[in-house]
Amino acid sequence: MLGAQDPSTPVSRGVLDAQYSPPPSPGTACSILDPPLRPHPRIGSGVLGPQLNAQLEGWLSQVQSTKRPARAIIAPHAGYTYCGSCAAHAYKQVDPSITRRIFILGPSHHVPLSRCALSSVDIYRTPLYDLRIDQKIYGELWKTGMFERMSLQTDEDEHSIEMHLPYTAKAMESHKDEFTIIPVLVGALSESKEQEFGKLFSKYLADPSNLFVVSSDFCHWGQRFRYSYYDESQGEIYRSIEHLDKMGMSIIEQLDPVSFSNYLKKYHNTICGRHPIGVLLNAITELQKNGMNMSFSFLNYAQSSQCRNWQDSSVSYAAGALTVH
Repeated sequence: MLGAQDPSTPVSRGVLDAQYSPPPSPGTACSILDPPLRPHPRIGSGVLGPQLNAQLEGWLSQVQSTKRPARAIIAPHAGYTYCGSCAAHAYKQVDPSITRRIFILGPSHHVPLSRCALSSVDIYRTPLYDLRIDQKIYGELWKTGMFERMSLQTDEDEHSIEMHLPYTAKAMESHKDEFTIIPVLVGALSESKEQEFGKLFSKYLADPSNLFVVSSDFCHWGQRFRYSYYDESQGEIYRSIEHLDKMGMSIIEQLDPVSFSNYLKKYHNTICGRHPIGVLLNAITELQKNGMNMSFSFLNYAQSSQCRNWQDSSVSYAAGALTVH
């Protein structure tokens, strides 16, 4: 089964649930998505590529493109069994005919990072086709002095970017030779750093040929996550979790980074992509100062399971899109 991981378990090769993956060629391609069996290792298609492709097609065919073309999306990064259908609501809003660069902002789960980091490889392999990293944009970002370099091990271990690669490939397949990706690992940024990175990325967000993919799950609830906020007035625990998440989602839709920070300080909701979201909100704020009119809408919300007692646990997922008017 594809992507059948426990949603609370860090995913190292999440899409394929692979038990084995040979090392990549040094400095050329990151093999974090190479399947365990693959007759064409350069492409990384393997026997699971068609199955994954069909699964993605199935989810995308069930949703509508109501917010197209998206300039940015927020989508989850758990195993596809848990969040694949939710993520489709965001990726359905991507317009491949105008998108030429895709910035993928994912939170760091495994290494302490106070800034943002760039990959050290040139190509990310997926079971569908290879994705090329935009070295020109990487060069521009690197020159700012604001970024670190990911080690190959960090790159392979981190699932927050990895889980968006097949969906990116699928959404863009009709123009697969005409776009590049810019993966960015986002650390535990202070509010001032979120503002700095938001200002930096705002000029890229202003370009209609760019798309920002912001990788985030929402509430991680239960003893295993050391988070058990419960508002009894909402009824069952899972209803309380949904209410808590949707408070945060509503603030994101208001495009207000200060209110979002205050919400996190008040409720400590375990939104793992809070810093990438903060960077996006600050980039939007920067563009609004210059008169750009934008709106964000969440299109889907889901939970991995419904918590009813203190022994239960769940992870929440949300998918939404930013449009420019």
